[in-house]
Amino acid sequence: MTMARALRDRLGDHADAAIAEIARWSTSPETSRWHALIEKMTEEGRYDELADAFSQVLPFGTGGRRGAVGVGPNRFNPWTLGTSVEGHVRYLRRRFGDGPFDVVITYDVRRFDDVRDRYPKGVPSPLDGMTSRTLAELAARVYAAHGITAWIQPRSSRTFFATPELSFLIRRLGAKGGLNVSASHNPPDDNGGKIYDEHGGQLVPPDDQELLDEVTGIRDYTALSWEEAEPRLKWLTEDHHREYVESVVAECPPGPRLPVAYTALHGAGRVHEVLAGAGFRVRRIDTQMAPDGSFPTVPGAVANPERPEVFEHGLAQLDDEVLLFATDPDADRIGVMVKHDDRWVFLNGNQIAALVTDAVLQRWSHARRPLVVLTEVTSTLVSRVARSHEAVVRDDLLVGFKYVADVMNHLTPDGPRFALGAEESHGLLVSETMRDKDSGGGALWLAVAAAEAAAEGRTLVDVLSDFDVVYGPVRNGQVPKTFEGVSGRAAMASLLDGLRTSPPETLAGRQVTAFFDHRDEAGVHGPIRSASDHSARNVLVFHLAGRNGDDGARAIFRPSGTEPKLKVYAEVSGPPGYPGRALDKQLAELEAALKAML
Repeated sequence: MTMARALRDRLGDHADAAIAEIARWSTSPETSRWHALIEKMTEEGRYDELADAFSQVLPFGTGGRRGAVGVGPNRFNPWTLGTSVEGHVRYLRRRFGDGPFDVVITYDVRRFDDVRDRYPKGVPSPLDGMTSRTLAELAARVYAAHGITAWIQPRSSRTFFATPELSFLIRRLGAKGGLNVSASHNPPDDNGGKIYDEHGGQLVPPDDQELLDEVTGIRDYTALSWEEAEPRLKWLTEDHHREYVESVVAECPPGPRLPVAYTALHGAGRVHEVLAGAGFRVRRIDTQMAPDGSFPTVPGAVANPERPEVFEHGLAQLDDEVLLFATDPDADRIGVMVKHDDRWVFLNGNQIAALVTDAVLQRWSHARRPLVVLTEVTSTLVSRVARSHEAVVRDDLLVGFKYVADVMNHLTPDGPRFALGAEESHGLLVSETMRDKDSGGGALWLAVAAAEAAAEGRTLVDVLSDFDVVYGPVRNGQVPKTFEGVSGRAAMASLLDGLRTSPPETLAGRQVTAFFDHRDEAGVHGPIRSASDHSARNVLVFHLAGRNGDDGARAIFRPSGTEPKLKVYAEVSGPPGYPGRALDKQLAELEAALKAML
């Protein structure tokens, strides 16, 4: 079978565009370093990979442009990043003019190893030795070619800056934007580029659409050599890192302390420095502290603190510590295990958010009312805790911490004051000095809450049990389904369109009491502001009737912005005093019904 025939079988009407793109990458002098690899892939009949890799340009999602590293416009590679940065340059120049200004660039620990076995062996290509650092250097060279000064770490540096540090430093250095080369908690052979604005947050609609419009149609980028760019760069040093640490520690209240432990899971995190700076005795899991993009001691090599199994290696090395913290490769997400009754208990992102909300608001001393900002898929338990402390709560945001940052950017001096932002996927922010998730601040406030509980002979698990009694139990889960490739994307779109056009009257055995399509311009998010907004608002929310005396349930359908999967968020809740174990059973029933439906 010829490649053209194979691609037409897989892509239908879109095949001609993909074939033309493959031809361009296979023959153009600008892509000469890719020619041998594409030729060998064609010889070996790797048509599924070629079809997907050339079917579209890698899109922006909730975290920017992110995906599998590889050849083609639908993969993350120097062309994908270079053209993105070229577009960012045009966006910045249109917004801030032709004068000199700075951007900040950070990167994580990733290196490409082809663990998915997508590519022929022994064929030279730009994928060889590709790391987040080399991609970050390319970005700096592109910015420099256009007269924009990039702050980046010198090549001699052996440390990394976490995502919250990037956000902090954009604000601290007065930069007009930034770039983080990272795929966060994705598998090791993924990578990405998250573009930040002058406030230190990621772009939201319609600004992200303006950037996309600049990128669309760019077929090449201009970059200096490293030797040419180097005199035009500025260097990030350990002094900048210490400024971030000191800013987080400065917001920590006095009180009791207790022994804790921390693992970076081979990523960029240095949360142990924040905890130690606040007076906590911290055991480092040294065998997981060395940066290593293959994540060798992490099960499945996916360093995601949302997964309990990533803690196994660290738990085996503990002594008298009562908390074990972990962060993902770019160290914006925080995970924790809690020692309770001589066993280790994993806390999910919603439980972490509720505990930190309670800890922060208990100590609120500002004259203005506190504001707690949450994404819609975050547990309503967090809203219940916040409102009990008389906080103003905004809990209807679309998924993505950039929306939390956007709310912060529009606060006024005569309104409520930002206290905390949270999302269910282990993201927390407790400081006004940043505009993205901060694992350091999240870990610090969890440790504060745990130390106070320990002084009373209790643990964070006991505190969560109290929440069930005082606020009513809330249980949250998630039912994901993966949709790989072109056919997968079409199947996921078809499923969501069916639910949107003909919403069911019952779901998972419960009556649907309300249905919200966030693309409805009469809804809470108002008119659609751009194509990027239309994409982000592909969210369907079903409120479900109560059963057996509970308060009801929710099911929220949303495509992931960074992975080829549909995420269905499930929640059941009960009134104060409702038995938590009964709710656990009802959540399991809801998740099983949703899984069967998918």
